[in-house]
Amino acid sequence: MEQAVEKERRVRVGITHGDVNGIGYEVIIKTLQDQRLMELYTIVVYGSSKVASYHRKVLNINDFNFNLVKKADQSHPRRPNIINVHDEEVKIDLGKSTTIAGELALLSLEAACEDLQKNHIDVVVTAPINKKNIQSPGFEFPGHTEYFARKFNAEDYLMLMINSVMRIGVVTGHIPLSAVKDTLTEDLVLRKIQVMNQSLMRDFGIVKPRIAILALNPHAGDDGLIGNEDNTILQPAIEKAYNQKILAFGPYPADGFFGTSGFKNFDGILAMYHDQGMIPFKLMSFDEGVNFTAGLSVIRTSPAHGTAYDLAGKNEASPESFRNALYLAGDIFMHRVEYDELHANQLKPAGSQPDNNRS
Repeated sequence: MEQAVEKERRVRVGITHGDVNGIGYEVIIKTLQDQRLMELYTIVVYGSSKVASYHRKVLNINDFNFNLVKKADQSHPRRPNIINVHDEEVKIDLGKSTTIAGELALLSLEAACEDLQKNHIDVVVTAPINKKNIQSPGFEFPGHTEYFARKFNAEDYLMLMINSVMRIGVVTGHIPLSAVKDTLTEDLVLRKIQVMNQSLMRDFGIVKPRIAILALNPHAGDDGLIGNEDNTILQPAIEKAYNQKILAFGPYPADGFFGTSGFKNFDGILAMYHDQGMIPFKLMSFDEGVNFTAGLSVIRTSPAHGTAYDLAGKNEASPESFRNALYLAGDIFMHRVEYDELHANQLKPAGSQPDNNRS
């Protein structure tokens, strides 16, 4: 009974193992070696105990073991748990992209999402995948972000990158640069602003978020001399957002915005395309950044780095980004609980009595 109560007040964190030939297991194991995490979270990895043992031996980590369980609700609250999504022996080719690695990554992802849908876990943290070898009839997406959006029926969502100094999202995401101009519309920009604003309030506890919008063109188009999209698409979207009481500002030329540290004055930044946001972000936080999919009904975070095949098996990978992703998932879960309770109380009719029967 005591263990059941202890489980109930912990955030239940599901972890996908990603590409087994990369650094996924290394950063997972290094993160979970910190016993202090077990005081806050119930941890379950969706993976393979045999693959985990292989990586542990390669990395010469002798003071760590997973607790093998069949279901998430059997997880031990004070030990890192693992569910086998594949029971057979697996050939590990460290640093290489293989078909079986893609298959195992998808099995892990599907198992974690199923438990997330059934409320067996509260949040999911995804280790890096190889976006090519995972492609299959079950995964026809450019990345985790789009997969989760489809899986959980999110029409409007946002890839949001987070570090200690900024939160930056991208409007057009994983598409070719040549397609950005034709993809950008006033409505799309407005919807991404709305998603960011709601996420900053509900997921990060910011009451009145300030959002900066980056210009598409150099110098914000120089009044049409270098393109008119900033005047005809971005500016109207910003004005509509402001009329909805969203504190959106811009468009700001990206070079000066980051060059003068203007980003420090905002709670969120919205870039127009992938590299416009990711280059400054990763320059500042490659080893500590976190990827969060805003706009979902569920909570999913991941480290900001990839499979890092060149580091696989060398015991050189930093767990900082993965650790931050785990902590952020837990923080967002608690922010959502507080936000939803607050707004539920605000919607109660005047004179209604508080519910004193809550545990």
